[in-house]
Parts: sequence; structure tokens; C-alpha cells
Amino acid sequence: MDIQEEIKKIEDEIRNTKYNKATQFHVGKLKAKLAKLREEQKKKAVGKGGLGYGLKKEGDATALFVGFPSVGKSTILNKITRADSKIGEYDFTTLTVIPGVMEYNGAKIQVLDVPGLVEGAAEGKGRGKEILSVVRNADLVMIIIDATDHEKATKQLKIIQDELHKAGFRLNQNPPQVVIKKKNMGGISAGSAIKLTKITIDGVKSLMQEFKINNADVTIRENISQDQLIDVIMGNRIYVPAIVIGNKVDAAKDIEFLKKIKDCIPVSATRGTNIDKLKSMIWNKLDLIRIYMKQVGKAPDMEEPMIVKKGTTIKDICIKIHREFDEYFRFARVWGSSKFEGQKVGSSYVLKDKDVIELRIGKQ
Repeated sequence: MDIQEEIKKIEDEIRNTKYNKATQFHVGKLKAKLAKLREEQKKKAVGKGGLGYGLKKEGDATALFVGFPSVGKSTILNKITRADSKIGEYDFTTLTVIPGVMEYNGAKIQVLDVPGLVEGAAEGKGRGKEILSVVRNADLVMIIIDATDHEKATKQLKIIQDELHKAGFRLNQNPPQVVIKKKNMGGISAGSAIKLTKITIDGVKSLMQEFKINNADVTIRENISQDQLIDVIMGNRIYVPAIVIGNKVDAAKDIEFLKKIKDCIPVSATRGTNIDKLKSMIWNKLDLIRIYMKQVGKAPDMEEPMIVKKGTTIKDICIKIHREFDEYFRFARVWGSSKFEGQKVGSSYVLKDKDVIELRIGKQ
């Protein structure tokens, strides 16, 4: 039995086993084995080599289109960027990765159009391994589906989400709040400050042992599932935001089903419908903000903002500009989100969109 056959056999057994207290340990072992087999399959596929895509991340963030062939990725790319991707009404028009740049709110966002993703991509079908290797570098995944056919679009979305999940992507999820500290002896010590309803402490220990981890301290800070714990143990999952783009709505009879899909926007690439809304959605999903710099005694530079992620602090800005700025930081003044204009703040101050900051740097 080859790896793929083993994977299918285990998937079928998990699917046909009702999850309850009596079967929890058995299902956990099956899921652990499944995760290890998929990782082994991934390593073997990578070892075979392939074309590969030597793309360098550029700009303030990278967003990437994923979808079946001929769903309109190239057309949308050309609408939101200055790219000139070949467009054709036949499958696999895009044979290489086509990069473009979307300029929005002063940011330069790299947008990538990759070859169509097909079922079986996680196992390497249709250049799947090469395509997924590019996806790993994305700050935002944009799944494009053909909205002209409800059943077809729903099937496309499920297949793509499944392929991405198998490849280790966790769309619109945060990393589980679990800390595993391995040690040389003492067995497994697991504890949680909150009630666990999806897995027991004994279940945690059992799963750890399935991965040959026999000595560790495990701290759990949220109500995790078996799958989430396995993700933490594997340690190579990609947590990335995602949106769904329902394209070709101009040719669709009914697009009501799109409203039931989370983070979904209906567009028509050929007619330009909702393209501006799509740009805004990309910006918001990337969690980017604009920061304007001001020199002492001068007006702020409102032409070229510094683009950073939400949650950025004054200290982060100092490090981004120059290491010495952080070393010799005295204080900063903030206009915008501060309690009053020009408020004096320290390095831990968290900035908001459109804040103007004035750094005071110098040796004490």
C-alpha cells in the first residue's frame, strides 16, 4: 500500500467513526498518523524536484489568487494592478506566476496570479506542489470561484479549501494558544486554565505520545480540538487571512448563494463590477495602516505614508527606520489617535491608521 492509499484508508476510517468519549483516543491516533503521512508525502514530492518559482516578495504585502483554471484570475489581476497577464478562454492560460502591483492608500501590494489549482494539488497534481510553495509566502489568499453556476462554484470552493488545508494552510484562523516546552525527563505535564470540551487532558497526553513526545510541559489557553493540537505539534502550519471572490456575476442567474459564504465579494472582472470594493477588502484583510512621519518644527509628510500592520508600536517604527533610533529613543509625539494633538508617548504606544508621529531621538 502506497502513502496515498494509506491516507485514503485512514480518512475513510475517521469519517466513518463517530467521535465520542469512547472513540476519542482511537480517532486521535488516526489523526496523528494521518498528519505524519501527509508530511511524509509532502517531503517525497518536494524531493522529486520540479520547476519551482523563485519569486521575491516585494512591496508592503503580498496577495495571491488561487482558483481553478479559467475562473478569471488573470482578468481580475489586470483590473486591480498594472500587470499584463495573458487572457484566454481556455484552461491553463497562466503557465507561470504573473506578478502585478496594486497601489492603494499609499501602499504597494504585490499581487500574484498563479496557474490554476486542481483537485489533488496537495499531492502534486497539476503542478500543485510548486503552486502551493508560492502560496506559503502570501500575506493574503484570494480564492476565486466561477459564480455563473451555484453547484460548480460551491464544489470549486470546497476542493480548494480542502487542498489548502491538506497542504497545511489554516485560512482565517489564529494559531492555537498552546505552548509546548519539551524537556529531558519528567513525563508530560498538561494543564489548562479553561474548561476543555473537545479534548481531555489524557487525550492531550496520548496525542503527544503518538508524536514520540514523552517529556514536555503543555500549557493550554483556549478550548482546543485534537486537530488544533496536532497543528501545534507539527509546527509548520501557515495561518493566513483569506477572501473569496465570486467572479463572472454578470453572467450568473442567481448570486444569492455568495452571501452565505464568509468574506466573499461578488465581482465581474470583465465589466469592472465591485473592483474598487475588492481593493478595499484586500486592504482591510491585510490589516495594514498608514503612518505619517513628521520632523520637529516641520509639517508632516502626507504624501508617502509608512505602511505597517495593525498593532505596530512606536518601538517597531524606530526599528524599521534604523536600529539606532530604537537605541537612542527618548519619546514621541502623536497626532491622530492620541488623547490630544501632539501627545507625548513612550515606545510601547500602539499606533492607529493615519497617525502622525514625531520621534525624538538622541543620547541622554
